[in-house]
Amino acid sequence: MLWTASQALRRFSSSSHYYQNKLKLAIIGQSQFGQEVYTSLRKQGHKVVGVFTVPDKDGKADPLAVAAEKDGTPVFKFPRWRVKGKAIPEVVDAYKAVGAQLNVMPFCSQFIPMSVIDQPKHGSIIYHPSILPLHRGASAINWTLIHGDKKAGFTVFWADDGLDTGPILLQRECAVESNDTVDSLYNRFLYPEGIKAMVEAVQLIADGKAPRIPQTEEGASYEGIQKKSNAKSLDEEWRSSRTKLLQLQAQVDLAQPAEAIHNWIRGHDKVPGAWTVIGGQSVTLYGSSMLGGAVPAGQPLELEGVTQPGLVTKSGLVLYGTDGKAVLVKNLQFEDGKMIPASKYFSSGESCSVELNEEELKIAADIKAGWNIWKGILSNVPAIEDTTDFFKAGAASMDVVRLVEEVKQKCPDIQLQNEDVYMATTFQGFMQLLVRKLRGEDQEDELLVNYVTKDVNNMTVKMPNQCFINGRFEDAESGKTYDTINPMDGSVICKVSYASVGDVDRAVAAAKEAYDNGPWGRMNPRDRGSLLYRLADLMEEHQEELATIETMDSGAVYTLALKTHVGMSIQTFRYFAGWCDKIQGKTIPINQARPNRNLTFTKKEPLGVCAIVIPWNYPLMMLAWKSAACLAAGNTLVLKPAQVTPLTALKFAELSAKAGIPKGVINILPGSGGMVGQRLSEHPDIRKLGFTGSTPIGKQIMKSCAVSNLKKVSLELGGKSPLIIFSDCDMDKAVRMGMSSVFFNKGENCIAAGRLFVEESIHDQFISRVVDEIKKMKIGDPLDRSTDHGPQNHKAHLDKLLEYCEVGLKEGATLVYGGRQVDRPGFFMEPTVFTNVEDHMFIAKEESFGPVMVVSKFQDGDVEGVLRRANDTEYGLASGVFTRDINKAMYVSERLEAGTVFVNTYNKTDVASPFGGFKQSGFGKDLGEDALMEYLKTKAVTVEY
Repeated sequence: MLWTASQALRRFSSSSHYYQNKLKLAIIGQSQFGQEVYTSLRKQGHKVVGVFTVPDKDGKADPLAVAAEKDGTPVFKFPRWRVKGKAIPEVVDAYKAVGAQLNVMPFCSQFIPMSVIDQPKHGSIIYHPSILPLHRGASAINWTLIHGDKKAGFTVFWADDGLDTGPILLQRECAVESNDTVDSLYNRFLYPEGIKAMVEAVQLIADGKAPRIPQTEEGASYEGIQKKSNAKSLDEEWRSSRTKLLQLQAQVDLAQPAEAIHNWIRGHDKVPGAWTVIGGQSVTLYGSSMLGGAVPAGQPLELEGVTQPGLVTKSGLVLYGTDGKAVLVKNLQFEDGKMIPASKYFSSGESCSVELNEEELKIAADIKAGWNIWKGILSNVPAIEDTTDFFKAGAASMDVVRLVEEVKQKCPDIQLQNEDVYMATTFQGFMQLLVRKLRGEDQEDELLVNYVTKDVNNMTVKMPNQCFINGRFEDAESGKTYDTINPMDGSVICKVSYASVGDVDRAVAAAKEAYDNGPWGRMNPRDRGSLLYRLADLMEEHQEELATIETMDSGAVYTLALKTHVGMSIQTFRYFAGWCDKIQGKTIPINQARPNRNLTFTKKEPLGVCAIVIPWNYPLMMLAWKSAACLAAGNTLVLKPAQVTPLTALKFAELSAKAGIPKGVINILPGSGGMVGQRLSEHPDIRKLGFTGSTPIGKQIMKSCAVSNLKKVSLELGGKSPLIIFSDCDMDKAVRMGMSSVFFNKGENCIAAGRLFVEESIHDQFISRVVDEIKKMKIGDPLDRSTDHGPQNHKAHLDKLLEYCEVGLKEGATLVYGGRQVDRPGFFMEPTVFTNVEDHMFIAKEESFGPVMVVSKFQDGDVEGVLRRANDTEYGLASGVFTRDINKAMYVSERLEAGTVFVNTYNKTDVASPFGGFKQSGFGKDLGEDALMEYLKTKAVTVEY
């Protein structure tokens, strides 16, 4: 590749550390953090001569050990280094034998003897999650939050024989947000920046530039380890720095100001958990935030140690501080480990039983036998008891209809559905459900939406702008928002909630509850399909509004948004709605073990909670392509729209609720990919992640998914799709479709033809006709029905495209047309054409993702040569060929290395046809039956009889 001067400089700068001084290192520690530090140091050229980590637990090696063993690095797994304070000689000897020049200790939980600490030439450095000398000790981050510090951070220091008192090598700081937890600080800053800092520290030592700044005693503090006797298993990354449990230290004192209560709870969230006594038992409090504004209505809850009772509201448990201010707690965990939303305290588990009054007791007796309903249906049962199960007693689906209709006949005011019987199968459970309905307690909360409204496109569009979690629109936990921009003029459309890691955890918990215990998982597949059909119908009713929102938020030309962005989304939901009751396994003949016989069959089952992360070029359509298959398969989902285009996803959330999709099944979180997307890829309760976006981010997501819990992944990534145009093509069609292959949706199209190969004899004619057609294109307001070409999605992308064109010019490609920003407000770019593009050039290799046509010639008749050039890319998403020769077309289509091949057409996708790439364009399929399989697992059952 021919590098420009600026590119060469960037390349040299990014790799220059590799040629600096290098050390022989011993890594002493454990956890995923330790593994990342180890891997990063090796990539920088340092030699790791030994890894000293902890013994395997339950037969499973620590992540640091796994990585080192794979690389062939010597690994030592000592249970301990000292006995009664004295170093174990054979352990120390084994350590000395590796000949390390520096010990690197990321999250080391073991007590290392000073004979080992001081042995190497350069001593030892340790990572500590606090800004030393503040919060010396193992629970440093907890105390950062408990004390309400405005800054958090970490220190890399030189180990000594004190309690985190050695000289400081380097420190990094970050601001503490009002609702940060240990997890959010860790994920946002302490983990990613800590890895970089450890590598930087080692290089400073290798280069002889590492400082040794003595720790001052001014501001120094030491707090004990925060533990609790009933704490559950600790988060993997912090397990190493929190050793044995200490009794009672995490109990929250409710007789203090609200902010102090909030800080105490969040300082212990998620581990070990701050607790208090409610109803005579210890209850752990999770998900705390300061409550601003009016306190919602609720039911009082008596708590120990307070002068004012708490309040169970629809938003959670409200706790009052001594200053009169309030704290909102989202989740509660009981002594048996069961966790519930705090809002459900009075309607969950054992406490959900309601006491029937005299009139309700009479109704129960009548339903049981007096009206001959349950007894009449279950005539084979001697007596109907509270524990009698409707189905175990022999009832069938027809009996469900009879039960519902008979009850409605006797109680005409009740809204009872067949599905209710399946949700409450015992007589006692059925009566509890019935009484709640009679009292009106089970009525669905009205969907409250704080719309942003705009009069545009001859209509009033109503846009939700908050997170959608568990069937409700609500602000992000942090209260943060950001502006979403109209690319036509750069104006702010509205402010949108900026989801946090805590919001992700709440959304995943809601999706998991909906999957495990909600009606979605128990629903007849045909009924599930009916709901998806209803959702598609609602989308169609609102298609003009959806297309208008899509145009404002993404810059798509309205007519294209109406037909493709929205139209294909509707088609996708209808297509997969039809699949719901057609998901089936097969029977398999296996070898019989005589005299027994065997029956083996397979079942297709949903995966559970799925995460979906979508790009900004087709915001609604990408949502539909993935979520329709996911939902049809019976999963629940948490979806992150692109940060710059969240509005149609949030409108979709509103329509899904109105369609009757149960709470928690669909959750939408606008916000940062680095925060929300990363947490989704790491979350242990997510079983599948579907991603569309760039290849580098796809690789990072795949790595996080593998390390976290080996969740299933499907990736639709970058492309550099070749389009080969032979001289025997239909020229009119080749020009029209060739332009569409590049300029469709402003070039913001994953399958856009990234490089056109035009046979030499027609090359000049093709270019001339393309330029003539470009000059006829109308660039302007995307809501104008006659507009051909709208603005690029956002300013950063426009700037990147302009830089892309500059590189093409510097490398020697011929700019035939365009290459500039249009002189008008907004993010408009001229359709651009480059010719004389050689294979080594940057624009021949890299995707523009914009309206840039990159054209290369190939010699007449050189089919094999152009195929080699077309396949000379790491991408393989799509491709195309134009020729009237069907034999040539089939030959070329067979040899093009891409997931989709278009012959004498382009951009022709259909909901029934699988879509996905090869090589570094990813794996897995959207659309078609193949997409459904991405969201199912196969279970084999063998029966011997």
